Amino acid sequence: MDTRPSAYAVIIEQGKILLTRWVPADRRNSPAWTLPGGGMDPGEQPYDTVVREVYEETGYDAAPEDLLGVDAGYFDPNAGSENVFCALRIVYRAHIEGGTLRHEIDGSSDEARWVPIADLDKIQKVHLVDAAATMMGYANSTDWARRFRERQLSR
Repeated sequence: MDTRPSAYAVIIEQGKILLTRWVPADRRNSPAWTLPGGGMDPGEQPYDTVVREVYEETGYDAAPEDLLGVDAGYFDPNAGSENVFCALRIVYRAHIEGGTLRHEIDGSSDEARWVPIADLDKIQKVHLVDAAATMMGYANSTDWARRFRERQLSR
């Protein structure tokens, strides 16, 4: 079984999180929102991967700040095939240093968007968004959205 290392960024500004809409190559699954990031190139370090991937998918120059955690999962892209692999996802907290929001062309995503944290429980998203929420101390992204709304109401 192959292991595929990748690096992703949690980028939050003004109560919104930067997400990209992942479009499955096989079209058997529906598009879903995920963190900007992706696979490491041979010889590339995770820090460099996340900088490159955020730029490719969003147009922004990102600066990773700290490591939030690592998430792993097993995937079978062709149900029942011998192509099962382990996805090893390294997640950083990062901020934007420059660039302009744009959508990726001919990649694994088709849109980049600032999504209100309060709306995370209302969108179709991949497991990685929940994993990142857990890395930041929430039960999942639904808990994060609920607690964010509660904080807004108490102000």
